Amino acid sequence: MFETSPELEMILRTMREFVREEVMPLERPFLHYDYDTLDPLLEQVRAKAKSLGLWLPQIPQEYGGMGLSLVEHGYVSEILGQTPLGHYVFNCQAPDAGNMEILIENGTEAQKEKYLAPLLRGEIRSCFSMTEPENPGSNPTWLSSTAVKQGSDYLINGQKWFTSSADGAAFAIVMAVTNPEASKHLRASQIIVPLDTAGVTLVRNISVMGEKGRGWASHGEIVYDNVRVPQENLLGKEGEGFVIAQQRLGPGRIHHCMRWIGICERAFDEMCRYANLRQVAPGRTLAQQQTIQNWVAESRAEINAARLMTLDAAHKIDREGSYAARDEISLIKFYVAGVLQRVLDRAIQAHGALGMTDDLPLAFWYSHERAARIYDGPDEVHKRSIARRILSGYQ
Repeated sequence: MFETSPELEMILRTMREFVREEVMPLERPFLHYDYDTLDPLLEQVRAKAKSLGLWLPQIPQEYGGMGLSLVEHGYVSEILGQTPLGHYVFNCQAPDAGNMEILIENGTEAQKEKYLAPLLRGEIRSCFSMTEPENPGSNPTWLSSTAVKQGSDYLINGQKWFTSSADGAAFAIVMAVTNPEASKHLRASQIIVPLDTAGVTLVRNISVMGEKGRGWASHGEIVYDNVRVPQENLLGKEGEGFVIAQQRLGPGRIHHCMRWIGICERAFDEMCRYANLRQVAPGRTLAQQQTIQNWVAESRAEINAARLMTLDAAHKIDREGSYAARDEISLIKFYVAGVLQRVLDRAIQAHGALGMTDDLPLAFWYSHERAARIYDGPDEVHKRSIARRILSGYQ
């Protein structure tokens, strides 16, 4: 159904080998929060990935990337998703990957030189600051943060949280209301805010399931208190913030879903390997238990279905654009997130007490990827949207 070229097959083989030999060995310090050990090793591996031409798979070649299509990057994203560090090593991690795309499509030449170029080189990181504690993230048109013109500047005020990767980031792309009298989809704008600007305060890294994280692997709460930035930091046109965000979401959901499938494949491998080794009685393994056999069969079927659905959506986006593929995007967003939860739960259950430890990445994914059913639109919103469009065809 989805043929891959010999060139892509070579890239995928190289990435599988690199992830297995170079990236997975770094999981232990990451899972045990030993960042002092991890950080220098991670930078060495990133430099090696760059030297091998495996850098920025999702970015066009004219910007220094590999120039893969959305379908091709989907295959890559599945491989990278098999370790918590995969996407970061190849500089295609969220939210930087989305911010790169926003800057490429909407940035001025000056913005690209100052912010995009070092981001592409991996010299700095960025964050996307939209979600607010007082407003539902499921309705991104409802924002309290404001950006008011004063002379040649914007004066920004607001509180954001779950600004992922804010810790150590050089700049944020901030969603704030610039046109309060406009229609709800044309009220907000996206503005670049260097995080060392006066009035920007990183209040905390939010503890998620008992773990605050650090650096790229964190979620920050930020206060913008009379933050002054030049109007030249506006991305696109005033009032286009929501439109720009929607353009980013379609491909971003493909990235997420293929990463989740990669997680499922790793969890599936761990479950099957352990089931064949673990004895529950002398001479009898977990793999001989009917319940485990059911889990293996159900997981294999669900992962395969999730992959085909996601690649189908990516193929349609490549051919016709995100708007034409909005039904497929909504379907994969809640379906693949559900598969992810079920496969992880089975893998942990099969491992027993070991599954709850940080000796494996299963517990990390189980806690941090629970958000898969919430971010980029909660399951309920996607189900409602697709159901309404389907039912309208029967009226």
